[in-house]
Amino acid sequence: MYEHRSSTELSLHKVSQSEKCHGRECQTVAMAELDGVPVDPGNLQALALTNYGHFTSMRVDDHKVRGLSLHLDRLVRDCRVVFATELDRQRVRELVRQAVGTRRGSFVVRVTVFDPDLEMGHPGAEAEPRVLVTHRATSAVPLPPLRVKSFPYQRDLPAVKHIGLFGQLRLRREAQRAGFDDALFTDAISGLVSEGGTWNIGFIDEHGRAIWPKADVLPGVTAHLLSEAQGEMVTEPVTLTGLPTIRAAFATNTTVGVRPISVIDGLDLAADHPTLEILRRRYQEIPGEPL
Repeated sequence: MYEHRSSTELSLHKVSQSEKCHGRECQTVAMAELDGVPVDPGNLQALALTNYGHFTSMRVDDHKVRGLSLHLDRLVRDCRVVFATELDRQRVRELVRQAVGTRRGSFVVRVTVFDPDLEMGHPGAEAEPRVLVTHRATSAVPLPPLRVKSFPYQRDLPAVKHIGLFGQLRLRREAQRAGFDDALFTDAISGLVSEGGTWNIGFIDEHGRAIWPKADVLPGVTAHLLSEAQGEMVTEPVTLTGLPTIRAAFATNTTVGVRPISVIDGLDLAADHPTLEILRRRYQEIPGEPL
């Protein structure tokens, strides 16, 4: 599917790097790599012009990732759906490890799988997906509570983390221009609440139960880990009209972990609900997997 190189060869093709030196200590900072070598800008045109592929983002804390195996599972699963081919999960792990290099601290790594040669006019051609590894800074947690505005919307292929983000970003923009922080999606007919633009949502009801909404959503890695750690979460339908029985809500993704939601449309929610702190603590206690 893509060229394989030995670990020795990979070390000779380090990503386009810079060295940040503080006193006598230098830190190698990885930039962007495509299949283990510095990415050629021409290969990125497909992301802007064709925009067909899938990805996962993972928070790296001192060379460890919570749910690393689940992120790799997602990439393999989505590659079958998007490109009808198998992705070598061990190879992806090696590429991420190389791109991270000796970088310390906390940051977000994104692994994007796409075919630079796949043309907009011929998407049915046999694909040869390649692996782009990039990174960006991450915010310190915890972050302030979110204020969200609901919109009727469903992503294409909700179970796949694909790179077609126009719909989510358009509604996020509309929400922000209306004075909110982000968008919350609902079913246009049933009113069922599903997910946010780049996060899963959970609720805490009047009995203190933690609830995931039953809807077509992305199976989030953070939500999966939290369910395993908490062990007392249920999945059931949640509608906008039923929100008055909800006492608190929270967003989850790899970057923020567990983040309170203080407002949904005009409904105020308890951002300091004691269950939220329990969920945050349970998630923080989950050990990371070494890259």
